[in-house]
Amino acid sequence: MAAAQQGVVDELDLRILGALIDDPQAPIKDVALGLGIPASTCAFRLRTLRSRGVITGPRLEIDPAAVGAPVQAMIRVRLGNHSRDGVEALFDALAATSGVLQVFHIAGADDFLVHVAVADAAALRDIVLERITVHEIVRATETQLVFELREGAGVLPRR
Repeated sequence: MAAAQQGVVDELDLRILGALIDDPQAPIKDVALGLGIPASTCAFRLRTLRSRGVITGPRLEIDPAAVGAPVQAMIRVRLGNHSRDGVEALFDALAATSGVLQVFHIAGADDFLVHVAVADAAALRDIVLERITVHEIVRATETQLVFELREGAGVLPRR
């Protein structure tokens, strides 16, 4: 991880990050004013945090249901073999699949956890049958519907 190689963040960095967690769209001058620091210092720190990979970039978040994908599920994937090329090819294919929100390569009984958002049960079935089980290294899948999703507290406390 680039951020870990570049050193840890200091207290001021944490304060800036905390302010942005509360209001990611806040102008730099407002963040600086709220923290009692010069805007130039805040801007410099933000540039540094981005260049070090601590802040990975702005992200547009879209409600899947609002764009026709109200059904969310977690698909557990177990592999029959674990060749590096096969695992990488599957990982890439899963991440490139329409409807896939996140793909986790995990340790344990399962090898991948795939978070999807789709229009209906038929679309969910199609992802499993046409995009996952078609790979030779896939041995089994198990699909679990998501009833409700809440954001976690994250790695930094909210103000």
